[in-house]
Amino acid sequence: MTEGYPDQWEADVVLTDGGTAHLRPIRPADAELLRVFYARLSAETIYYRFFSPRPTLSEREIAHFTTVDYDRRVALIATVGEEMIAVVRYDRLPKRPGTAEVAFLVEDAHQGRGVGPVLLEHIAAAARERGLQRFVASVLPDNRRMTRVFREAGYRAEQRFEDGVIELVLDLEPTETSVEVMAAREHRAESRSIQRLLFPASVAVIGASRAEHSVGQTVLRNLLGGDFTGPVYPVHPEAKAVAGVRAYASILDIPDDVDLAVVAVRAGAVHEVVEQCAAKGVRGLIVVSSGFGETGPEGQARQEELVRLARAYGMRVVGPNCLGVANTDPEVRLNATLAPTMPGRGPVGFFSQSGALGIAILQRTAERGLGLSTFVSAGNRADVSGNDLMQYWEEDPATKAVLLYLESLGNPRKFTRLARRLSRSKPLVVVKSGRSTQGVPLGHAATALSLPDHAVSALLEQAGVIRVEDLSELFDVAQLLAYQPLPAGDRVAIIDNSDSLGLLAEDAATAQGLHVNPPVNLGPLATAAEYEDALAAALADEAVDSVVALFTPPTIGGFDVSVPERILRLAAASDKPIVATYLGAKGMPAELRVAGPDGMPGEGSVPSYPAPEDAVRALAYVTRYAQWRRRPPGRLPEVGADRARARALVEEWLGDGTGPVTATPEQAAELLACYGVPVADRDGGGVAVRVVTSEDASFGAVVSFGLASETAALLDDRAYRLAPLTDVEAAGTVRAVRTAPLLLGHRGTEPVDVAALEDLLLRVSRLGHDLPEVARLELNPVAVDAAGATVRRAALRLQRPLGPRPEYAPRRLR
Repeated sequence: MTEGYPDQWEADVVLTDGGTAHLRPIRPADAELLRVFYARLSAETIYYRFFSPRPTLSEREIAHFTTVDYDRRVALIATVGEEMIAVVRYDRLPKRPGTAEVAFLVEDAHQGRGVGPVLLEHIAAAARERGLQRFVASVLPDNRRMTRVFREAGYRAEQRFEDGVIELVLDLEPTETSVEVMAAREHRAESRSIQRLLFPASVAVIGASRAEHSVGQTVLRNLLGGDFTGPVYPVHPEAKAVAGVRAYASILDIPDDVDLAVVAVRAGAVHEVVEQCAAKGVRGLIVVSSGFGETGPEGQARQEELVRLARAYGMRVVGPNCLGVANTDPEVRLNATLAPTMPGRGPVGFFSQSGALGIAILQRTAERGLGLSTFVSAGNRADVSGNDLMQYWEEDPATKAVLLYLESLGNPRKFTRLARRLSRSKPLVVVKSGRSTQGVPLGHAATALSLPDHAVSALLEQAGVIRVEDLSELFDVAQLLAYQPLPAGDRVAIIDNSDSLGLLAEDAATAQGLHVNPPVNLGPLATAAEYEDALAAALADEAVDSVVALFTPPTIGGFDVSVPERILRLAAASDKPIVATYLGAKGMPAELRVAGPDGMPGEGSVPSYPAPEDAVRALAYVTRYAQWRRRPPGRLPEVGADRARARALVEEWLGDGTGPVTATPEQAAELLACYGVPVADRDGGGVAVRVVTSEDASFGAVVSFGLASETAALLDDRAYRLAPLTDVEAAGTVRAVRTAPLLLGHRGTEPVDVAALEDLLLRVSRLGHDLPEVARLELNPVAVDAAGATVRRAALRLQRPLGPRPEYAPRRLR
């Protein structure tokens, strides 16, 4: 490796068409790579770069371009496979301190794939790391593509025209716009990469075996049995045919293009298979083979090499050790899984990390009559993750609700960012295992979470995620979200023909915090017409937001079979959700279904639950989500901070060291003063509260709030939120702790100045967000009374972070 080579700048990235590329700093050994790359460039591309014809590069120029010091002169290249497809470089300008000239070259065949923008993100991050503040770029006026790359990056820019050349000056400090632009590009690229996996035109099964019940044959038979709309190619080294379909000795022998390859060979042979897939031009891999990270260090190394090789050649990987993927769209009908049962078409997207559990999940989904749009089981989740699927499902018109079964969070900060955006348009329901340990299963590309589980739940709730306790609750909530509208409020009507069922429902609704209208008990001998009248009255009542319909057969005699038909007819015409306990049925019973495609439930179908408590609990989850969605996201108020001084103080106190620094109380007060927060160490009355901002390795800056009392500490009565807080989130944080009534005027006591407390939370959260070096800042106690909030003591610990926060770092795959 070249001396001083910054390997932290290497990255795998997703391009706008969904393919991948590898970015890395250039090395002297890349001379031949550069020479071959340059020979493929068109005369126009060369002219736009050098402003003159230059058919070839001299040996001296090649040596100059490939030999850099990674400080004054830096160059990054993009590669796909063994070929270089683009290069970006900067050279410091000695007469313009803090400024460097930047220039690009992108191979013609790869222009329009988003290579330029992602290279700009990475070279800008490298420049900031080396202390640069600005880029200067000289562009010919008719080079509109490159001009657009710079202008659309979102950085603050100036432009001037001189001697027939446009000079652009870019301020490299990230802005709100540049962060939004980067997130939007990431969203489009990752969504497209998943679309390529879910909509293949052709599939090869590598390792398709003639042995019955083998992994390879199971996937092949499921593809064929699912009536995949494209060609399926079994790959077997010896067999002429597998499952009645012509087989090929290797994927390279297949005469037509292959979009997707399902890999079912032993782990040791996967490397060779991936190389063959790369040579064939395969776009994506589903690796169902085991023997990777889940087996220990040797398997982990094999797993990392699998991902490295696949990404280097432009492929995304589902797995390894996974169940596979499925898409019920009639245009593709893809069942590339090991599951014997596949649910029908429906509006739910499902992601499961566990391959073993995936089979049970699909079985239970089918038993409930719940339809899926797409399903992905990622296994070890070495590459494709739930975050990628969320990017895809956000824009997918076939998906109305998203379900995730997670065993770990690979990038929690990104997960919450994506979840917050997705949840504004589509509900996201999550089961996360490992509540007690917060550990990570062997083989998963993730780190253990340092926050307690209830804090993680609070952060997910802040992002609009519906976190449920187990798989049963997951399906209970999903069947309601899939086919019924969201409630407009929390007022519930209960209609029943059994006193006991009605009382159970009323108790459950009250316990869940729902407002229950007086239940309507029709008695065991109620007719279908009476049931219909009561239901119609409840749906028409402006004081009702949702209805719980309970129906059990009478103990004597039969019952009118038209009851479900009447429930269904009224539900279809209403914008209020209805949940039912109908004859103890679980799922989407045929009697309560609106006819959908292939006999699956359609919009307006009524979900049924075996017990009233189940129905009410599902309704409560959905009601709270609907309340979150109606709540305005709020705004980030300007707190009038002196950020430049705060940054200078932190840098001064940290010095050149890398270890933690415990600041003095005076230093903590000085830093807080930069954000308009005075510290007054004096005795006082009022309620004592505690405010903390800390830098979490997984989530970034996290704010916690609670009363500064032994009781609150014992019960861990703390509210947790990601920084920075909006004004709406600050208000919600104060009211989220169980002891909040003591601040709001409990039993006639005078309420404290809540507005002052909210303002303090906004300022502290902004400080934590702006300064990732603030490892922990604790204000304890803060005295709050009717006259305001006074910080009496502050403790500050500083620590340099390992790298930039994800929202400011350039796009890269894990």
